[in-house]
Formats: sequence, C-alpha cells, structure tokens
Amino acid sequence: MSAAGFVRGLDEVGAGDRATVGGKGAGLGELMRAGIPVPGGFVVTVVAFESALRALDPGGGIRGEIGRLPAGDRAAIAGVTAGIRARIAAAPLPDDVREQVVARYRGLGDGAVPVAVRSSAVGEDGDENSFAGLQDTYLWVRGPEDLLGRVRDCWASLYNAEAVGYRLRMRIAEQDLAMAVVVQRMVKPRCAGVMFTCSPTTGDRSVIAIEGCWGLGSALVSGDVTPDSFVVSKVTGEIVRRSVAVKERLHHAGPGGQGVAADEVPGPLRDQACLGDAELAALARLGIRVENHYGAPQDIEWAIADAGSPDESIRLLQSRPETVWARRAAGPGARPKARAVDHVFEQLGRVHAVKPER
Repeated sequence: MSAAGFVRGLDEVGAGDRATVGGKGAGLGELMRAGIPVPGGFVVTVVAFESALRALDPGGGIRGEIGRLPAGDRAAIAGVTAGIRARIAAAPLPDDVREQVVARYRGLGDGAVPVAVRSSAVGEDGDENSFAGLQDTYLWVRGPEDLLGRVRDCWASLYNAEAVGYRLRMRIAEQDLAMAVVVQRMVKPRCAGVMFTCSPTTGDRSVIAIEGCWGLGSALVSGDVTPDSFVVSKVTGEIVRRSVAVKERLHHAGPGGQGVAADEVPGPLRDQACLGDAELAALARLGIRVENHYGAPQDIEWAIADAGSPDESIRLLQSRPETVWARRAAGPGARPKARAVDHVFEQLGRVHAVKPER
C-alpha cells in the first residue's frame, strides 16, 4: 500500500479491513456502516506502523530477537521487551506518517480536540487466539504532539511482556503481527460501561447483561468501582434483574481536559443507579441491532453523553464477538465468570491515566 494508506477514516473501513486497521478499527468501521452511533475518528494503519518500524529497525532485529526468546523465561521476556518498547516510544515518526496523522487530527475540529487513542492489533481477536486487552488505551489526549506520543506508545504496547509471552506460548509468528491505532473524538460521558448480548454467566441468549458506572468506563476497567448491574429480557424488554452498587469512585478528564483523573463520587450519587429505565431500553435496542448485524452475541462498550435523549446520547465504543460461551459451545475454552465486569478486565484493554504534559 502507498503512503496514502497511512491514515484512513473510520467511515472508510469495515470488517474486511482487519489486516490494515486491526480488529478494533475494523469493528468500529463496521458499526458505522451499519448505522450504529459511534464517535467519529480515524485509524493510523499498520502501513504506518511498518514504515516506522523499518525506519527504526531496518534489519528486522526486533522481531528476530523476540522470536528467539524462550516462552517460559519471564525475566528474559521482560528485559528484552522493555528495551524494545523504550526504543519505539522514543523514536520520532517518519515525516510522511507524522504529516498525515496531524492533518487528519486537525480535520476533527479547531484547536486541541480531545481524543481517545486506542491500540488495534492485527490478530488480537482471531478465532483461534485472542490477546485483546494486552495493549494500551489513552483517554483525553489533546494536541498533535500529545497524540503522536500516544500513537508511539500504542505501537510500543504490541511488545508488552504479557502480550509477547502469550504469543510465544501460542507460537504466533511475529512477522504476522502489526499494530494500528484508532483515534476517536472523546465522549464526555455521564456514565459508561459494557453490555453482553447474552448472559456472561449462563450463556442465555434471551437476555442482555448491562453494567455501568458514573463517568468514564476506565473506572470499571481498572476495577476502581463496583458497577451497577442489570439484566434485560430481549423478548419482553422487561428489566428482569437490577443491582445498584455503592459506587465510590469515578474517572473524568484531568486538569485542563487532558488525561484521566479519579475522584470520589458525590454523596447523593453513590447509591443511585447510573442508568434509568429509558436508557437501559435504548441500550438493549442497540445491543440487539448489533447482534443481528453480526449474527452472533456481542461484547459491547458504550458511553452516554451529558445531555440529550437516550437514543441520541448513547455512543458505542467497541463491539467484538462474545468469546466465552462461543468457545464453550465449540469445545473446552475459557471459564465463565461470576460477573460481566470480570470479562471486561480481560477484554477492554489497559487504560492509562495519562498525566497532562507540561
């Protein structure tokens, strides 16, 4: 692919573009094509990653070094991967890649538009292997330089010790791997969370399980908060179970609207449900639409903005096939967890609380 392929709009890609934009990018583009509300943005493609890697490592030593590591030697893996990540994070982007990324970012709006920067590895959600959740996500990123730095950090996260160790154990060839990076407008959420279009505990496909918390979903992903939990019948639309937790922590934009900060939830909101019945109904309708589009149960991230009706304010941030019960039906696989949020910790990615740059 030519240099013109360094950046692609989310509205330009779909399920068939996984090799270029990774699993996350392809999934978001496919949602857009299906008319599902998704925050706008673009993908820094694997072509850009490969260009940067060639400039940094023209002889291919990085992939060769990893391929020679013993799968069971955690200390060796940690030592080698730390050095590789440091090299990638410190290396400037090739000029043509930098120009295209900055131009597309400025096209999102005037000034320092806040964006989410999310890793989208090729092969992270494959049928046989899945290492989703082992790469990095950065929220409330502002300005071209901050964005370029986070892109490099996402590239570097392909070489996290956990991800490399997994690939070595599963004998996944390094030359088959690359990293794209999704850049999306930030949603300023009143609440956020996850839903599964089948029960994550029983596999029941007649219900949707929804969990949420106040503020950014990173509070849920990091385990900082116990979320509210709801089960909605697909057949009747009835809320068949609700559990409202005492939510003591929330995540929000950091100082100056950059990075992520954590605070205590205001007293009156701690034991108040973060979702109303109309919002639950709207989320369930969207979940059914996404499941029908893909023809299989889905694991979905969502956020609800500050204002607007439920149908207008919901944004989906990701959808991937539900894997636990799909694998169970196919044969031995992952063990079901007690709560939907436990799957989230494994699947949504490592969200970093980024301190504003000085």
